[in-house]
Amino acid sequence: MKTPFIEIPEEYKIKSLRHQTTYLVNGELKQWKGNTTKVLSTISCTQEYKPTLLGSIPELGEKEALEALDSATSAYNKGQGLWPTMKVADRISCMVKFVKQMKTKRDEVVKLLMWEIGKNLPDSEKEFDRTVDYIYDTIEAYKQIDRDSAKFEKHSGVYAHIRRGPLGVVLCLGPYNYPLNETFTLLIPALIMGNTVIFKPAKLGVLLISPLMEAFQSSFPKGVVNIVYGRGRVLATPIMQTGKIDVLALIGNSTSANALQAVHPKGNRLRMVLGLEAKNPAIVLPDADLDLAVEECITGALSFNGQRCTALKVLYVHEFVVEEFNRRFSYKVDRLKFGNPWEAGTTLTPLPEKDKPAYIQKLIDDALKNGAKVLNNKGGEMSENFIFPAVLYPVTKAMRVYKEEQFGPVIPIVSFSNIDKPLDDMAESNYGQQVSLFGKNIHTLSPLIDTLVNLVCRVNLNSSCQRGPDVYPFTGRKDSAYGTLSVHDALRSFSIRTFVASKDNDYNRAILKELLEKKTSNFISTDYIL
Repeated sequence: MKTPFIEIPEEYKIKSLRHQTTYLVNGELKQWKGNTTKVLSTISCTQEYKPTLLGSIPELGEKEALEALDSATSAYNKGQGLWPTMKVADRISCMVKFVKQMKTKRDEVVKLLMWEIGKNLPDSEKEFDRTVDYIYDTIEAYKQIDRDSAKFEKHSGVYAHIRRGPLGVVLCLGPYNYPLNETFTLLIPALIMGNTVIFKPAKLGVLLISPLMEAFQSSFPKGVVNIVYGRGRVLATPIMQTGKIDVLALIGNSTSANALQAVHPKGNRLRMVLGLEAKNPAIVLPDADLDLAVEECITGALSFNGQRCTALKVLYVHEFVVEEFNRRFSYKVDRLKFGNPWEAGTTLTPLPEKDKPAYIQKLIDDALKNGAKVLNNKGGEMSENFIFPAVLYPVTKAMRVYKEEQFGPVIPIVSFSNIDKPLDDMAESNYGQQVSLFGKNIHTLSPLIDTLVNLVCRVNLNSSCQRGPDVYPFTGRKDSAYGTLSVHDALRSFSIRTFVASKDNDYNRAILKELLEKKTSNFISTDYIL
């Protein structure tokens, strides 16, 4: 398979390199004159294949990491800083200022999404727009939380004014597959709840943060947002070792999460908000609408080349329909268009990790050695930056592709005769995020649903697995997640209930009345935020 060269439209050409020479600490965009790391795209802009240089980023070290930590801890100041004690309305104003500036950078960020991680144009635009919507939805959700808290309760002769307060200093590490959206689903709720943040962009999709640096600097008080560049082990490990991080917010893999958690000296103090790996299955029952199941499974398995934690990574198909399902599914997969992200109708795009095609090929080779076959004609065709999705069948537990989260374009199919097989496999799995269930007989579906909701956290009926809409809970069992991310739940995950209480007597009532009338406290308030 050879990647065809197609002239790049003028608006998507790389006309100048983007060298990120600053990092954000203590409200200052500090110039970096040390070592840098090249940022390369696996997309070629020449007749003969060659990765494209996009720019470079600072390669910061432990000294700069601890400098960022000092900035964040000083801004939080053990809960006494300007940001954590600020009025809710004022923090919201800072966030509104930021998102207004962010929207002016849409074209730059979308272009970098395409070049850095190979996400196609519609999905890159959707990621940016969805992120903007997420910020506005978070603001509205926070307003509602504040409105619901703008009151006093009285029980057993005690008044209480209950609100949600920040947790402290947050280390935020996002993923490369949604380097804007999923990173911001951690960053935005953490900030708006009054926490201060140290943020390291993902290893890929790193330059797309550059157009937003000035917006971060100008929208928030100094030290509230700190952005550092470099290797995760070099930066995150010494930060965690200090014990000064209150919340680890990470979307990635459990190995990284466990390693960082292990070096924190006060594990009992460490809160975690984690979105980790998954091996989401589809279960296709004998009465399923096969055309619908095929379409949804293709979307679920191959949207963004399968590089999603919510992707369908193994398909269980009942033996009565597996032959017909495989035929239709393989045919549809082979008709998917491969091309550069900006090409109209492109579904499959270059893989951003240069070693990924070789890894996928190893999974295919292992499956073939252990008795599977590649069902589709194009399956496994390889180019310099891509490997065409391979539909593998029959897949067994002996194969690597059954056990490993492939995070790429290969689809294992397992036949079953008894529903206990997929259910038992899911129960034994290390993961428990989502499942797609295809069928229509309610007497069959009902007991399955009742079991599946205890194995995973989202059962998608005749639908592919996905994260959104963002108002719905996004979480998982076992090694798939810790904490819940939705617009509302994320605000709760990055905060704690805290309150002022007083016994009901004339003396205290007079003080509370004056506090409310004079509005001298940012915490005690019954104002309704519009």
